[in-house]
Amino acid sequence: MARWPQTEQADAPQLGPDVTMVSHFDHVTVVVQDVEAARRFFALLGFEEDKALVISGPTFSSYMGVDGIEAEHVTLVLPHATPRLEVQLLKYHHPQVHPDPEIANLCRLGFNHICFAVDDLEAEVARLTAKGVQLRNQMMTFNTRKLVFLSGPEGITVELAEWR
Repeated sequence: MARWPQTEQADAPQLGPDVTMVSHFDHVTVVVQDVEAARRFFALLGFEEDKALVISGPTFSSYMGVDGIEAEHVTLVLPHATPRLEVQLLKYHHPQVHPDPEIANLCRLGFNHICFAVDDLEAEVARLTAKGVQLRNQMMTFNTRKLVFLSGPEGITVELAEWR
């Protein structure tokens, strides 16, 4: 299996105690066409809206690498999560978004899925399916976790995991 970066172990940098490493997962951003449907989906998972604004202008265009960007930016947070956990929704007004017909295909390069931990997977599945959320598969147990994939907004894959 290839490693990144592709170096020999002896070439790996030696990190000292003063080196800052990643401390935790901060957020995931999902580009959507139907922001209201995405809000409802993530609300079913317990996320609440923290803020909603429009991003545009040269600063955002430069940062995002998207010429002429104008988009609704909705920040959803999981209350009481420590550290803070966000799902950010982007609904582009400009430029036009390019749908990914392969977004639900988990056998492709790039973003695959996002997974959230739950305390009782069976109860969550029952609650979510009663609200119309579609499962992509049957629950399974793998590496001390019970898992299931959900069909999320715009075809993204969301996984739930119960640690045993």
